[in-house]
Amino acid sequence: MSSSVLRIETAPVFAPLLQSSRYKAAYGGRGSGKSHFFAELLVEDCLLNPGLRAVCIREVQKDLKDSAKLLIEDKLRRHGLIEGHGFRILKEEIETPGGGLIIFKGMKDYTADSIKSLEGFNRAWVEEAQTLSPMSLQMLRPTIRSPGSEIWFSWNPRKKDDPVDKFFRVNPPDNAVVVRANWNDNIWFPAELESDRQHDLKANPDQYDHVWEGGYVTVLTGAYFARHLSEARRNGRIGNVPRDPLLPLKAFWDIGVRDATAIWIAQFVGREIRVLDYYEAVGQPLAAHLDWLRSKGYGGAECILPHDAAQSDAITATRFEDHIRSAGFRVETIPNQGKGAAIKRVEAARRLFPSIWFNEPTCSAGLDALGWYHAKWDDKRSIDLGPDHDWSSNGADSFGLMCVAYETPRQKREASRAPRRTSAWAA
Repeated sequence: MSSSVLRIETAPVFAPLLQSSRYKAAYGGRGSGKSHFFAELLVEDCLLNPGLRAVCIREVQKDLKDSAKLLIEDKLRRHGLIEGHGFRILKEEIETPGGGLIIFKGMKDYTADSIKSLEGFNRAWVEEAQTLSPMSLQMLRPTIRSPGSEIWFSWNPRKKDDPVDKFFRVNPPDNAVVVRANWNDNIWFPAELESDRQHDLKANPDQYDHVWEGGYVTVLTGAYFARHLSEARRNGRIGNVPRDPLLPLKAFWDIGVRDATAIWIAQFVGREIRVLDYYEAVGQPLAAHLDWLRSKGYGGAECILPHDAAQSDAITATRFEDHIRSAGFRVETIPNQGKGAAIKRVEAARRLFPSIWFNEPTCSAGLDALGWYHAKWDDKRSIDLGPDHDWSSNGADSFGLMCVAYETPRQKREASRAPRRTSAWAA
C-alpha cells in the first residue's frame, strides 16, 4: 500500500454495497464474509472522510470482546494503518484520521434521551442485527441523521418477524441496498470452515440451512421434517411448481375449531406430489375457507378431510363433510387411523418426502410449519412423547393427511399389479 492508495479486494456479492446509500444491509449464513466486508468498508470510509464518527452497535454488549473492535483492529494491522495514518487504538474506542472516532455500544444501554449523543455520528453498523428489538430500530434510525450518514446492518436470519427482516426483506425502503451472502459467495472461504460445513451437512442437517445458507431457524431439537426440507431445497424441490391444467386438484384439510384450519392444495402426478398452495386461518367460518378455495381457482378441487369431519356440528346437527358437499365440492373423509395416528402421519410424510415438490411463493407459511413441527420431549426420562401440539401442528397434520391419502390407494394399486402364480396339473 502506498501513502495515498488503499487496495481492498471485494467479493462480487458485496459490490452493490459500495455505492452511497442511506441503508446498507447484508444477510446470510456463516462464512459469507459479511462482517469482514463491513469492517474494511468502515476503515476505508474513515480514510476517505477525515473526522468521520462511527458507532458499531449490538443489541446487547456486555463486553468489548463481543464487539467488532478486534476485527477492525485486525483490518488496520493487515493494511498497515496503525502507525502514521491517523488511527490510534485505545482501550474502548479507536481514533481515526482528522479527529474522527469509532465507538462500540449496546442499544440496550440507550434510552430515548441518551441516544441523542449519537446524533452527530456519520456511520452506524449494527452487527448481529437479527437480535435488534423494535424499539432499538425505532430509536436508531432517526438518530443517525447527519448529512450523508449511513446505517449498516449485518445478520444471520433467525425469524421472519424479527424487526430487521421485516424492515429489509418484507417492505424495504427505497434508499436501501440489500444483499444476501452465503459461504459460496466468499471467494476466500477457508478450508477449515469448509470442513465444518461438510460436518454440519451430515451431522446436523436440521440446522444446516439456518447456519450456512441463511435460512430461518427451525426448532432446535426434535424437528420431524427439518432434514427432509433441507434435502428438498438442496435438490431443487422447493421453488416454482406450476399447476397442471389437465390434472385434478385435491385440497387436504385440518379442521380447526378453537385453533387454525389449514389446507394444502396438491396434484398427484405419477409418482410425484406437487404441492401448489397453502392456506391457514383462525376463527373464521367455514364459508371463509370455501371462499378462499373458489377465489384461488380451486373450486373444482376434491376436499380430503380428516375423520372428525364425519362428526355432526353441535349447532346444525349436520356433519362437517356434508356442509362442504352441499357447497358444491366433492368430498372424501379419511377414516380414523386409531392409536398413534399423528406419528403415523409423520412416518407417511417422511417416506414420501423425496417425491414431494413445493411451490415456495404460495407455500412459505406451510413450509415454516413443517420446519417447526417437533416432538414433545420428556427431559427427565429422555423419551419422545409424540408430536407437540402448537401453532405448527395444524399445517403438519393436514400435510400428513395428504401423505396418508396418497399412500393408501398407491399401495392398493401396487398390490393389484402384483404377479399371480398359476399352476397346471394333469389328472
